[in-house]
Amino acid sequence: MSKRIPATLIAGDGIGPEIVDATLAALAALGAPFEWDPQAAGLAGIKAAGDPLPQATLDSIRKTRLALKGPLETPSGGGYRSSNVRLREEFKLYANLRPARTIVPGGRFDKIDLVVVRENLEGLYIGHEHYVQIDDDPHAVAMATGINTRAGCRHILEYAFEHAIATGRKKVTIVHKANIMKALTGIFKETAEQMYEEKYKGRIAMESVIVDACAMKLVLNPWQFDVLVTTNLFGDILSDLVAGLVGGLGMAPGANIGRDAAIFEAVHGSAPDIAGQGKANPVALMLAAAMMLDHVQRKDLGDRLRNAIDATLNVDKIRTGDLGGSASTGVFAKALVSRITNG
Repeated sequence: MSKRIPATLIAGDGIGPEIVDATLAALAALGAPFEWDPQAAGLAGIKAAGDPLPQATLDSIRKTRLALKGPLETPSGGGYRSSNVRLREEFKLYANLRPARTIVPGGRFDKIDLVVVRENLEGLYIGHEHYVQIDDDPHAVAMATGINTRAGCRHILEYAFEHAIATGRKKVTIVHKANIMKALTGIFKETAEQMYEEKYKGRIAMESVIVDACAMKLVLNPWQFDVLVTTNLFGDILSDLVAGLVGGLGMAPGANIGRDAAIFEAVHGSAPDIAGQGKANPVALMLAAAMMLDHVQRKDLGDRLRNAIDATLNVDKIRTGDLGGSASTGVFAKALVSRITNG
C-alpha cells in the first residue's frame, strides 16, 4: 500500500460539492494516496465560522501543504476580498498553471495542447487602488498601482522554464506589453531575456510577443504556441481565452504553486444557478486532481485518470450538457469510475 499523503479538501460553494464528490469517487477508484482533511471556505466558511477563509482551513493547508478545492463564492458587500486571492497571498502561491488540451475532438480548434503560466501575486492584482474626489463626485478619478519585482519575475520565469523542460515542451513564449508599459512589463521581458541567456539558451527555444498580438495569434493559429508565461492580469485573460479553445471553463483545470504549498482547483465559478441539479461538468476538477497526482510524483495515476476521462467522453460518448450530452454529474462520474476499474 502506498504511503498516505495528507491533503486539505474544500468542497466549495454552488456546484462545488457535486463536482468534488464526483472527483473523490474517481480518485478512490484509482487508489489515490490522499488522506483528506475536509474544511470549509467561501460561503460555507461564512456559515461555519463567520469568515470565507476560516482559520481552521488556513491551518489545515499550512499543515498539509496540499489542497484540492471546489469553486468559492465571494460574498457581495461586507468588504470581503476574494478567497482565491487571499489563499494565493497567504501561501505565496506565485505560479498559476493552466494547461489546455483538446479532449473532445471535432471542434474548430482540434489537437490543442498548450500551457499558460501566470504570475499570481504581483502586477495590478496587488490591489493598491483609490479614488480621488473632485467637487461633489467622490469617484471622479480612479487610480491603481501595479508592481512587478525582479524577484517575482525570476520566480515565475524560472518555474515556467523548468516546467517546460521537465515536461518535454519545445518553446516558451514571453507575453508582455513592454512597448507601452515599459517599466511594469518591461522588467518582465528584460528579466526573461537575461535568464534565458544565463541558464536556458540551448535547452529550449524562447520568443516574446506583445499581449494583444498574442491574443490574435491564439485565435488564428494556436498551434504555434507551446508554453506561454506572463504577468498576472494578462495571464488571467489569456488563460480563459485558451480555455475557450478547448471547450470552455468546464474543461479547464488550474494549479496554484508556491514554495511551501500547492492548491489545485477547477477555474470556473460556483454556478449557483445550476447547483443541486446534477448538471455540472466535473471534468475541470478531475483534471486538476490529475495535476495534483503529478505534483505528488504519482503521474502514473494522473495519466490513468486523464485516459479514463478521454475514454468516457470519446469512446463511451457520455457527456454532460455543456459538451452536447445529456449525462448528469453522477452518471458521468459512475461511467468514469467504471472505466478506471475495468480499464
